[in-house]
Amino acid sequence: IATLSCACKWFDDLAKRVLWKEFCRTRAPKMMLDLQSSGSHSVDGNWRALGKLLIFCSGCKKGGLFNNIQIPGHFVYRTRFSRTSGKSFLMPQCRTDILYVSDPCEHLDQGEEGDIGFFRGVFKSFSMSKVRKMLIKRGAELHPTEVCPYCKAKLWSMLQAKMIPQSASCRLGAYEDCIDYYVCLNGHMLGICTLLPLSDSE
Repeated sequence: IATLSCACKWFDDLAKRVLWKEFCRTRAPKMMLDLQSSGSHSVDGNWRALGKLLIFCSGCKKGGLFNNIQIPGHFVYRTRFSRTSGKSFLMPQCRTDILYVSDPCEHLDQGEEGDIGFFRGVFKSFSMSKVRKMLIKRGAELHPTEVCPYCKAKLWSMLQAKMIPQSASCRLGAYEDCIDYYVCLNGHMLGICTLLPLSDSE
């Protein structure tokens, strides 16, 4: 879809209106049904952005969101997104919000950084969420230069806003002080963590 969209404006228009929507529904039918159950026939940030989020690990670049780590982005064959896992990434007062989060995409043996995990997610009806209201109430600042790799919207740092609960590191199997994630204005989430080493039995 992406390749043909670059070459043909007519196909790009069709893809935006129909094909990406069908792609998302085919890739994650239950999740898409839930994201649209609020009565909206669209999703925050458009279907193409959501389609990319479903299949692409954004990685990170030196000097970008996650300091000096350089790991290229790549397509992911299969990813599980969980609404139950999403609760672990929300402050107690925000847990009525609906957030789908992926399992971490593991990038092992990254030198001094150890085993790195990238995760991504999406909020349902982010514009009406308690997380968004809390970010605004706390005066959280948008990142001055970096944007969402999926929809190009501005990003809030949940670490700077002090809105990362302890339950997030437990859910990811990560060190508590080595987790960071961002949420964009359209409710897409992307994050990084340092994974705990597995025991021999695991």
